[in-house]
Amino acid sequence: MNDEYRTIKKESSGLYKDRGSKFIATACPVYSTEDIKNKLEQVKKKYHDARHHCYAYKLGTGEDNWRVNDDGEPSGTAGNPIMGQIKSFDLTNILIIVVRYFGGVLLGTGGLINAYRSAARDSLERSDIIKKTVMVTYGLKFPYLSMNEVMKLIKEKNLEQSEQVFELDCELKIHFRASLERNIAGRLDMISKLEYNRIDTE
Repeated sequence: MNDEYRTIKKESSGLYKDRGSKFIATACPVYSTEDIKNKLEQVKKKYHDARHHCYAYKLGTGEDNWRVNDDGEPSGTAGNPIMGQIKSFDLTNILIIVVRYFGGVLLGTGGLINAYRSAARDSLERSDIIKKTVMVTYGLKFPYLSMNEVMKLIKEKNLEQSEQVFELDCELKIHFRASLERNIAGRLDMISKLEYNRIDTE
């Protein structure tokens, strides 16, 4: 399994102008639909006098968590070209919003597609693209007698750990790359009287 993905480090902006119309792009890293909702509200407030606020986003490493929105532009002329740039740069956990100030001249379908694509591309060309790793967190609970086995696994697999409580009953969290999950879970199953559960993080 591939547990690495590309996203942008921080917010960036882009601009494209055509026959008086101005297209301003905002690209930002997002990790949840709540992040997306908040960012859309901020941009709509900032550019409240713009005629259109079109966007596209993609979340996670799967292929099914994405959406495009033309916000009143002719169908397929805004959201899809923006998404095309997200795919072209091979990015995820990203939202790109392009706002349009109408310049009085109709650009036609081809002109709109080019404008939204170009504004989105400009924002990505100005961004800092980084590679991140999908991490998994497990919460472990086990008796003190199982401590040696747990510590042996942690050392052997070089796992990160946090929130340790070592008493009669011990608890801690371990963090590791998603590609190791099946192997780690199999090893944990072999440790006597150990309970574990997956904790969803980013």
